[in-house]
Amino acid sequence: MVTYIEADSAPMKNTGQIRLYGSDDFDGMRKASQLTARCLDELVSRVKPGVTTNEIDRFVFEFGQDHGALPATLNYRGYTKSCCTSINHVVCHGIPNDKPLREGEIVNIDVTYVLDGWHGDSSRMYPVGEIKRAAERLLDITQKSLMLGIEAVKPGARTGAIGEAIQTFAEAERCSVVRDFCGHGLGRLFHDAPNILHYGRASEGPEMRPGMIFTIEPMINLGRPHVKVLSDGWTAVTRDRSLSAQYEHTIGVTETGCEIFTLSPAGLDRPGLSA
Repeated sequence: MVTYIEADSAPMKNTGQIRLYGSDDFDGMRKASQLTARCLDELVSRVKPGVTTNEIDRFVFEFGQDHGALPATLNYRGYTKSCCTSINHVVCHGIPNDKPLREGEIVNIDVTYVLDGWHGDSSRMYPVGEIKRAAERLLDITQKSLMLGIEAVKPGARTGAIGEAIQTFAEAERCSVVRDFCGHGLGRLFHDAPNILHYGRASEGPEMRPGMIFTIEPMINLGRPHVKVLSDGWTAVTRDRSLSAQYEHTIGVTETGCEIFTLSPAGLDRPGLSA
């Protein structure tokens, strides 16, 4: 049975209860999330052929340090980097390294900053130079899937409405939705209840209530939905090596719908894509 709890009364651990945050909490989330969005904006001009993902990772760390924040992924369950960089057929949790990016690749950069105890979590896809039409189409479908999922957020609806909106659109475009990873509650904790599935039915899942904060982060594949995790314990790839894409926003449920905390202040939520 799903239970809800006022965030001020909840312990600092994931108990399975869904936290309901207040207006001051939303203020804290706005600040952390906008810092993350600004970092992702700065990366638009930095992602290009010849740049290594380790260079990107160093920038993410230093940008956070300059603004009084720490990357949530750094030393999280043994992860040693400040962001995730997932290239081409990597679905998520790609580990930055010294291999240069190549013309025509696509890369997801996932950043979460902790600022004053609040987590701002977002990711975007970046084209590396000129990319093929199939890759551009995948990016467009995935970003639109995210926004359709966000449009389904409103008090009284169930979280399954998010998944249904994403799945219906993506599959109509002859793409597949990854089942193995999902969105999650966020706030004072990096990963909290509820899980936000990117597939399903509108009648399923917990009821959305004002004060809930969570991520929506669909992973969409050009091929089949099946993935596997490599021996490093983190990197998830498509089993058929088809291209994969992901976009992510942190949102808060309001009385009338939702607020997107991680919107780009510079309008760069779709790097390399037309509006």
